[in-house]
Formats: sequence, structure tokens, C-alpha cells
Amino acid sequence: MTTKKPLHTFHIPVMGLAYTIDSPIRVAQYGISSVVSIIDDDLIERMNAFYSEKFKIPYHEISQKVHDYRAERVTSYLNLMDTIVKEKFEKFKVELTESKQALENYIAMLPNKSEIKNGLQKLVDDGIAFKDTIKNYLEENLSPGEIDVNIMTKVDKDNFVKDVQLPVEFNDAHASLRGFANSNLSSSVVLSAGMNPRLYAYFENFPVFYPDLNNNLQKKIILKVSDFRSAMIQGNFLAKKGLWVSEYRIESGLNCGGHAFATDGYLLGPILEEFKQKKEQLIQSAHELMVKALEIKGMHVPDAPLELKITVQGGVGTAEEHDFLLEKYQVDSVGWGSPFLLVPEATSVDIATRSLLEKAKEDDFYLSHISPLGIPFNAVKGTTNEYYKQKRIEEEHAGSSCPKKFLALSKEYGPKGMCPASRKYQDLKLDELDATKDSLTKETFDKKKNSITEKSCLCVGLANASYLENHIKIKGQSQGVVICPGPNLAFFDKEVSLLEMVKHIYGNASVLGNKERPNVIINELKMYMDYLKNEINEFSESITAPQVKKLKAFKSNLNEGIDYYQSLLASNSWFEKSKEKIVNQLKQYKKELFELNIPELVN
Repeated sequence: MTTKKPLHTFHIPVMGLAYTIDSPIRVAQYGISSVVSIIDDDLIERMNAFYSEKFKIPYHEISQKVHDYRAERVTSYLNLMDTIVKEKFEKFKVELTESKQALENYIAMLPNKSEIKNGLQKLVDDGIAFKDTIKNYLEENLSPGEIDVNIMTKVDKDNFVKDVQLPVEFNDAHASLRGFANSNLSSSVVLSAGMNPRLYAYFENFPVFYPDLNNNLQKKIILKVSDFRSAMIQGNFLAKKGLWVSEYRIESGLNCGGHAFATDGYLLGPILEEFKQKKEQLIQSAHELMVKALEIKGMHVPDAPLELKITVQGGVGTAEEHDFLLEKYQVDSVGWGSPFLLVPEATSVDIATRSLLEKAKEDDFYLSHISPLGIPFNAVKGTTNEYYKQKRIEEEHAGSSCPKKFLALSKEYGPKGMCPASRKYQDLKLDELDATKDSLTKETFDKKKNSITEKSCLCVGLANASYLENHIKIKGQSQGVVICPGPNLAFFDKEVSLLEMVKHIYGNASVLGNKERPNVIINELKMYMDYLKNEINEFSESITAPQVKKLKAFKSNLNEGIDYYQSLLASNSWFEKSKEKIVNQLKQYKKELFELNIPELVN
């Protein structure tokens, strides 16, 4: 089997539950790969009904009465998307042979250094046997973008029928994985949020994740990681089961959308440098372990390591930064997420929320504590979810009705679990807090109360935008929309077409607003400096020895990161136009970091 090269050097990462729920249907025909969240089976089922009707494909409802409804819903929707994408791709190729304007627009959308772009342009310029020649060329070189899926490994709640716990394979993430494994897709599952050994072991049940006799993988594994050590540990864990990680997707810990998993002060440049230097070590280590495991299982053993890609995402905003990451670190693709929230052709966002994002300023984007998972979560001020949540708090009805329960992971009050954003959980917590009211200052009491009630219902809030955009009825309690863009979106301030955004990525246009935008290096460094200051403030009153050690390591790693960038800029021609400014900013942050005092233990 010969694999065609990807047409693009960027991909659209998963965003929320709904924002990329149908992105492949929107953009895959252009060769653009995107990632769909497959945790919310209710949203998936309703999108299945919506798109079946839109494309006149028979729809068979999968109700919750079906034994394995969660997995079956995922399989059905992925198969539907696969059918639609293939149909749209074939029609698009026909359009390119029949419309010179469509072909010219498509050529404008391809990377400047693309062989396919140059080949198509040459055929257009020659103008010989136009239609047949173009048709043959397209058949030989074009392929649709990947329909990849995302599973957040922590979202793996136990499920029950009445009071009887179902076997582990019916847990949320397990069922989602089974749904993907049973689908017709030949694509990848992106695993995010760290290692879930039980879920990773479950992959062994599906032959599609093992190499066939031609060393091809029908379905691949992508791990989203924040550093090399994590990649090595997780990759080797899977390799010991005979499973190959086909891609490590490195995401900036803080300069990204959604949940923010801060590193211990390691910046993106040094992290990518380590992957570049040690990529062969990553490949060989996993290959040797995989070979042993496959031999024990009596399965086909590849004689050479399988392909391994390194990709990166988080906070990229210009063609110059895009090219820097591709060329300096030899990554295979760069993820562009949040800017695509302003591209209606690519993402599912309701009109009001998109308008909010267009108008939002830098100060409107912030790292919140609204996630029930207890992990910092990127947010923007002024969402409808914030309005409804605050209204319930003021009416003394704090918390969500919790209809979906995907994040009902706290076992504090029973084996079935509760979500910290639910009214039931918050009522219990508020009662406990009230019992201690007399022993607390008003300031402490209010702070503790806020930490209970600020949690938002992400399961509903992150899905509602798609319902609103597509005029699908929203059931139950009003939750509004939660959206979690990266802070980089502050510099994009208008709705743009897909063509304009792609031309921007490749340096053939600009969609940035008038605000001066700091370089991606500086943006990330600022976020880590702010994060460190907040951590110091958090611990300053009562600090422990491990906390002191952690803060000192964080500061040291940040300092080494600044040294790395200073050395890089001194010896290379990257960012020529803004180099002097970046160098001065690095110098300023280094001075600020030096003056930052880590609290010491008082004996």
C-alpha cells in the first residue's frame, strides 16, 4: 500500500466537545486533518441524526436502551463522517477539473513549498489537455484529511445499571475507544491528559492497532505529551503490549486552549530540542520492546521500526512561527487550534460566542478554576455559561443538574461518583462549609464558598455551541456555552474564511488584528512567569519542603529555557525583523526571574 503524503503542514486539534465535532465534514476534502472528541455520545448521536438528514443518508437511532449504546453511537457517527468525507472529496476533485477558479483557490490554499502545489500550477500554466491531465494528477496526488479522534484518558467514569456496576469495558473512555476501533476509519486516536494504564491495556483487545503483514496499521495511536520523559514512559508502556505510538503530539503546557497542564517550568523550545535530539532513542526503545511483545503473542513482527511523527501545537500565530517550528525542530505538522474558532467553515461555534471571541481583548482571556477536574482551564470573560451559573448562585441554587455525568469522578460521597459542578455535590459541600462558618473569617469563608460554586458544567457547556449553531433543541437546565480558547486568540479579532486562514498560516496573507502580538516564545514565557508568581503567592503563608523544592526547580528550568532561547537567537537568523525586541524581552524576563524570591521554610 502506498501512502500519499499529507497535503498540509498544519492540523486542527480537538477543541472542546463540540467545536471540532464535525470539522472533518467541513474541511477534510481539502486535505486538512482535524480531531473529533468522541466522549459525549449524546452529542454524537444528535449530530448523527442532523448530518444523516442533511446528506439524505438513512438514520437509525441508537437509544440508551441498546446494550452497548455508547460504543455503537461512536461507531455509527464515525462511519457516517467517513461516508460523507469520501463523497465530498470525490465531488471536490470533479469541481477542480471543471472550474478554473476553484482550482486556483485550491492552489492558493496549499503550502508554498508543496510539490503538489507546484505541479498543479505548472499544469495550469501549460494548459495542455487541461481536464484529463488535471484529473489524473489529482487522482495520483490528492487525499482527504484525516478524521482523527480524541479521548481524554481521565474521562473514564464507571457506569452502572441501577446499583450494579458494569464491567470496566463499559467505562466512558473504554466504550469510546471500542466505538473507534469498530469503525470503518483508517486514522488515529489521540490520547490526552496523561496515562490511564487500564485504558492503555484495553487496546490489546483490538487487532486494528497491531501491524498487518505489510507493516501497516489500520488504526494508529497518537499521544499528546508535554515532555520527552512522559513520551518515553508512555510509549514504552504501550510497546510492551506490542502497540506502536505513531505520533507524539507535543503541546505547550500553558499556551494552549482547554485544560492547561503546566510543565515544571520547561519551555516549548527546549522540549522540542530534546525530542529532535533523542527521536532515534524513542524509536529504537519502543521498537525493541514491541518486537519482544509481538513475538510472545505470536503475531507478525515488523523487521524495522514503524514510522514515528513528532508534531507540535500551542499558541502559534504567524507563518514565521509556523515555519520556525517546522524547520528548526523538523516536526511533521503544527497544530492551529483557537484561531480556527473564528472560521465558520471549519468549526462549530454559535453566532453569539463567535462574536464574543472577535471582541475579546487580552485581559478577557484567563486561566480559570471552573473545571470539575481541578485542572486549570482556559476561559474567556462574558460567556453565557458564566451568566447562568452566577444567576443560580445568587438565587442560592448553585450547581448544575448534571444530566450527562461524564465528569462525575469524585467518589467522596459514594461509588457511583459525583461531579464537583453538580448541585448535589455543591449542596453537600456548602452544608459542610456552613457548619464551620463561625470558626472562619468572612474573607476565608467567601473564598472557600467561591471555590465550591465556581465549577462549571463542562459536559453541557462545551456541547451547546453546536446545538445552537445547527438549531438543534437544547434539553434541560439552561447552561449556556463554555468555550476554552488559548490566550493567543486575543490577537485574532475578526471572522475569516477558510482560504484566508490557510493563506495566513502559509504567509500569503495576514488575518491578525492591529494589536501588537508578542512572539510565541515570549507569550509562553510570560504565562510561565505569571504561573510561577501565582504558585509562590499560593504557598507563601504555609509552605512545605517539597513545595520549596518544586518552586526552585521550576525557577531553574525557566532560567535554563531563557538561556536556551538567548543562545538560539544569537546563533541563528530566526525572527530577523523582531529579533532585537525578542532578545530585549528575554533579558528583561531573566532579570525579573532572578529577582523573584522563592519562600524559605521557617524553622
